[in-house]
Amino acid sequence: MTTDVTSRPGTGQESAASMRRITDDLLQRVEDRLRSFLSAERARYAEVEERAVVAVDALSDLVASGGKRIRPAFCITGCLAAGGDPDDPGIVAAAAGLEMLHVSALIHDDVLDDSGQRRGKPTVHTVFSERHASRGWQGESRRFGEGVAILVGDLALVYSEELVSQAPSAVRAEWHQLRSELTVGQYLDVAAAAEFSVDPRLSRLIALIKSGRYTIHRPLVMGASAAGRADLAAAFAEYGEAVGEAFQLRDDLLDAFGNSAETGKPAGLDFTQHKMTLLLGWAMQRDERIRSLITEPGHTPAEVRRRLLDTGVPEDVERHIAGLVERGCAAIADAAIAPVWRNELTDMAVRAAYRNK
Repeated sequence: MTTDVTSRPGTGQESAASMRRITDDLLQRVEDRLRSFLSAERARYAEVEERAVVAVDALSDLVASGGKRIRPAFCITGCLAAGGDPDDPGIVAAAAGLEMLHVSALIHDDVLDDSGQRRGKPTVHTVFSERHASRGWQGESRRFGEGVAILVGDLALVYSEELVSQAPSAVRAEWHQLRSELTVGQYLDVAAAAEFSVDPRLSRLIALIKSGRYTIHRPLVMGASAAGRADLAAAFAEYGEAVGEAFQLRDDLLDAFGNSAETGKPAGLDFTQHKMTLLLGWAMQRDERIRSLITEPGHTPAEVRRRLLDTGVPEDVERHIAGLVERGCAAIADAAIAPVWRNELTDMAVRAAYRNK
């Protein structure tokens, strides 16, 4: 794609329509990059051993199953809003690497959460556990399935690094922080679930570093860095952390009250896995009975939902989300970007915070 200099993103000359065309084109190039990359890897391993393609195929299936592509979208928007060149293949590589990292996290997350469904389909560890059992292979089916899923997730992690290595070197510092924060955040999430102690401060911290920074803040800054606009880092960080927290809180509400047919994953998983979300933390401060409803056998997610509604906490979380979106949008009000991109980031904040899946 060649972009006329008068409509170059970030110059202030582009219209909303041209902005969307450029963004959509880049997102399609990310899809093409992911597919071509995985296709080449499959062809390479097919020459080695027929079993070797199984892990690549499992990864390809999950990538092709859909997803919101939120991280690539924010990375691309950060770059374009900063005046980056849409013809630079480096931004496509960075965005594709972010999506591949996300796929790695999803696969590992499903093992950690013992989730049987992702994007409306069986999770990787479920598929391979069932394959092991149906074929009468040696060993324990569950252990095999989870082992394969860990390896497929690791493969995605390796591929994410290979993709981002083709991005501008300016993104590397942000990329390294993003990966370490995601892993540390996952650990804190697991530890908080095991302890199951009421600590809203910790719940917000987990939401921030496990989801908020990794989903919005750092992808945005990576995009701006690729465009050579380090001056936007502070505004994008404040925007990203606020909107990222709102994104995670919406995820918590969808888990508690959403429709699994729409979300593509089991409802009430945070209850069964004892995840100490801000929603649960606030509710347990008001109603001690909620702890026993979650931790003691014999209670259903429906009972927990009714009790949560009785506390009034879901409405408080909704108000908190609205405040976070407002805070995020205020953070970019004076940022040195064209109005059309400020409007787009405002729209993206609303879409992230008020999605239904």
